[in-house]
Amino acid sequence: MTEKKPFYITTPIYYPSAKLHIGHAYCTTLADTIARYKRLTGHDVFFLTGSDEHGQKIQQKAEEAGVTPQAYVDKIVAGFQNLWDRLGISNDDFIRTTEKRHEKVVQEIFRRIYAKGDIYKGEYKGLYCTPCESYWTEHQLDEHGCCPDCGRPVQEVTEEAYFFKMSNYADRILAHIENNPDFLQPESRRNEMINFIKQGLEDLCISRTSFDWGIPVPMDDGDKKHVIYVWFDALTNYLTPIGFLDNEEMFKKYWPADLHLVGKEIVRFHTIIWPCILMALDLPLPKKVYGHGWLIVDGDKMSKSKGNVVDPIALIDEFGADTIRYFLLREINLGQDGNFSRDALIERINSDLANDLGNLLHRTLSMAKKFQGGVLSAPVGESEIDKSLKADAAETVKVYRENMDKMELSAALKKAWAFVSRSNKYIDETAPWALAKDETKKQELANVLYNLAESLRFIAVLISPYMPATSPKIWQQLNLEG
Repeated sequence: MTEKKPFYITTPIYYPSAKLHIGHAYCTTLADTIARYKRLTGHDVFFLTGSDEHGQKIQQKAEEAGVTPQAYVDKIVAGFQNLWDRLGISNDDFIRTTEKRHEKVVQEIFRRIYAKGDIYKGEYKGLYCTPCESYWTEHQLDEHGCCPDCGRPVQEVTEEAYFFKMSNYADRILAHIENNPDFLQPESRRNEMINFIKQGLEDLCISRTSFDWGIPVPMDDGDKKHVIYVWFDALTNYLTPIGFLDNEEMFKKYWPADLHLVGKEIVRFHTIIWPCILMALDLPLPKKVYGHGWLIVDGDKMSKSKGNVVDPIALIDEFGADTIRYFLLREINLGQDGNFSRDALIERINSDLANDLGNLLHRTLSMAKKFQGGVLSAPVGESEIDKSLKADAAETVKVYRENMDKMELSAALKKAWAFVSRSNKYIDETAPWALAKDETKKQELANVLYNLAESLRFIAVLISPYMPATSPKIWQQLNLEG
């Protein structure tokens, strides 16, 4: 038996925001659909998601709430895990940066890079965005002198800190991005990062002393007042669950990661800081980082102040998880910003799910039961219309696979739905109700009903990465095994 090819896919680990929104659902559903497709095509998949729980803003929010930081994140992380469960997310592990297994990895990585001479102690004087947990130089700020990522004011910070010699790796990471076009996609994000590096990479401040909610810097000289910068901590999460320190066989199997799927606002961390850390560790870089777009609502970016944050749990309660998954994956081209609209969601439900797929399933099952007692027999002979349907099925699978392999998820789903429409048209072309009235057309009727059931079998497989609850229901209604 041929050993399955490993495939390691990750989402970013999510900051414990007090309010879940539809954007959280979008990124994780993307990753889950890719993971499910890879399993379907015979890969040994390891799919990781999790939560990024350290940092100054967590400590501040916990103090405002009158609870410990750990209690604060515990409650919110439970909400993430509930959402993933409701969406049918098939992750193999959920990493929390507050876990001891992760602390052990982060501290060992710090020790190794420090021993190599790529970490040194100094004093940080500069600009810091607490909401983004990001350091900036003055020339990197926006035209208003604010954080270029979130547009909020930055603070001047002066404190003793450890620094990572990221500048040592500037030429290497620039060469890697330029010489490996597939490493960072889409191309627009790639060009942004090339321009960013060419402006000059400074050494990265990787510890803080102004708060204590983080992993302690592991220094043997008793210097215990430093905690590790949250991004140095968070990025290394990708190594923890696959045995970086405790399972060499597993680590060799899954590293380097095949795909880091991240939002476009954190591409810089994943394609500059993270590769530099890996280079310092003498580890291979991930094969691909893909920066997907944002989800906007009725043409406007989500924000609490605007009151347009969409609650994914409420949507799932109202419409069902597979419906939400279908809409997000059908409506948005990966890499571009996508618009969420309640009206557009309802329109998709009515046209695609009820009228197209629902109608095909209902009519096929009803006619099979009415005309043949629910028993189908293998076709004998075939008409030109039958041949055309089979050719369309084969072409659908071919194009679907090509699109999925290029991560064009929306295009693949549209292709599957074109075959749903083609199968409905086949009913109209063959008119089984008319064949049932003619005793001389029994075999032709049997052929048509079999072909319709076979079309639904194809469709159930094609939509299984997208709609993991709906697909097995179709399978069961067709009385198929496995």
